[in-house]
Amino acid sequence: MASDFQADIDAVNAVSVVPTILDVVCRLTGMGFAAVARVTSDRWIACSVRDDIAFGLEPGGELEVATTICDEIRRSGEAVVIDHVAGNERWCSHPTPAMYGFQSYISMPIFLRDGSFFGTLCAIDPKPARLDNPEIVGTFRLFADLIAFHLQADTRLAASEASLLGERKAADLREQFIAVLGHDLRNPLASIQAGVRLLGKEPQSEKASAILKMMQQSVERMNALIGDVLDFARGRLGGGFAATFGEASLVPVLTQVAGELSAAHPKAEIDAQFAVSRPVRADPARIGQLFSNLLGNALIHGEADAPVRVRAATEGGVFELSVSNAGPPVPADILAHLFEPFVRGKKSGQPQGLGLGLYIASQIAKAHGGVLTADSTAEETRFTFRMPL
Repeated sequence: MASDFQADIDAVNAVSVVPTILDVVCRLTGMGFAAVARVTSDRWIACSVRDDIAFGLEPGGELEVATTICDEIRRSGEAVVIDHVAGNERWCSHPTPAMYGFQSYISMPIFLRDGSFFGTLCAIDPKPARLDNPEIVGTFRLFADLIAFHLQADTRLAASEASLLGERKAADLREQFIAVLGHDLRNPLASIQAGVRLLGKEPQSEKASAILKMMQQSVERMNALIGDVLDFARGRLGGGFAATFGEASLVPVLTQVAGELSAAHPKAEIDAQFAVSRPVRADPARIGQLFSNLLGNALIHGEADAPVRVRAATEGGVFELSVSNAGPPVPADILAHLFEPFVRGKKSGQPQGLGLGLYIASQIAKAHGGVLTADSTAEETRFTFRMPL
């Protein structure tokens, strides 16, 4: 059924110049029937038609493909031009002209850009016509190329529109996802945290106090995980990492982060030296987040009896922050993927996160026009953040 090729028929009829092309073909050659046909190995279907000789085909009309010369053109890829069937030694005994009652015939293959054969631009008439000359053949070839160009342009446009629609849907889904993380999950968590704090002010047994402390730690850990996933969603799915840049001294935020993590790991030694002699154009909160992720990672994976060394300095037009810890070297296959999302190290006895900390740190570095690198030897594992001042 022609309906199987309705998309092709619609595509040809969507090309506004096709009726004009068929009109020019008939005027130029003096022929009474012209068409754009979709031709396959087993089908010949008229997509657009100009019929001044009552040939009887309309768009969607079909001929038995084996009875058409277009079938031979599909196989050979070459145009066929016949001025006068009766006077042409090759075509005078061919069954097709006699079957359809024409004496003049021209058909030009339509090839798409990828080389695939779409069909033909053809014309017939019961009278002879002067067709086999460079002007007529060249015009038909130009028209066939023009039709192919428009068919592909419309296809690309339709694909672009579909892609844009898909991106819009993805954007809507992304925004909904971020809203769930930022509101629907954090709000209940905030309620739990408030409840824990209120209960903490009441007289408690030793066991109840221990339970409340664990609940508070779980709330803080859950809040950090939500923050990581929220940053991942914004950075990886679109929207980018939110950052507010300004000239700021980074020593206070670095000192605060080091103090907080030192309190959280009282048995660990943090050797921090900050030689930041000038303000840095950065987002202090994001730099603090980057530092917290690196220092927290070092405290978890470093040797317990060896200090974690932190160095920060502004020198030579660069701000550099490094965090290093002793311990077994990171295997090369893991080191190569450390800054990818959901990559986690293995440290027994330590709570496992989502594996987003180093990824987020690397994205913060990138947002600042800097770079975060990792090196690991038998002596130490060092993460270094560098950004131009």
